[in-house]
Amino acid sequence: MAERIVMRTGEALIEGDKDYLCAEPEVVIGELDGPVGHALANLVGDQVKGHTRVFAILNSDVQVRPATLMVSKVTVKDPRYTNILMGSVQAGIANGVLDAVRAGDIPKAKANDLGIIYSVWLDPAVLSVDPKEIDFQGLFNVNREATAKAIRKAMRNEPSIDWLLENQDKVTHYFHQLGVDGKL
Repeated sequence: MAERIVMRTGEALIEGDKDYLCAEPEVVIGELDGPVGHALANLVGDQVKGHTRVFAILNSDVQVRPATLMVSKVTVKDPRYTNILMGSVQAGIANGVLDAVRAGDIPKAKANDLGIIYSVWLDPAVLSVDPKEIDFQGLFNVNREATAKAIRKAMRNEPSIDWLLENQDKVTHYFHQLGVDGKL
């Protein structure tokens, strides 16, 4: 029997070649009969206008396993934004979850026992792009890659505390530095 996974956390950042092509997920992964499952059920049952929680699906009627609940970091107000989020982004996330299972980062034997809470960010600037110019495949790709990476980091407890302590003074927070440099 695979080890019990109470709660793991992870995050990732993947950027594409356009400003809006960026994925920054945060994930919480754990057993459905534990705190993650309890939180997942509460999120599904306590919907909030503008932050609707939906399962990651390959397409309507095809939910992925482990059950993955997407929670938007951005208040969703525009139907076009909704369609992009619930289209290319959702499909990328669903495929990234399955990639993580295929890679062994999530044990296949645990696929029905685990849940993932997935905090998703789609740059609102995508709405300023001409709809005919949006790189939907790029959105799919960055979200797929970021999903698999965030899950991999969560399941491997990366970065380790030793790495963090060793590199604490070498890592600069990007937006903090912009502020320090007077560029915000």
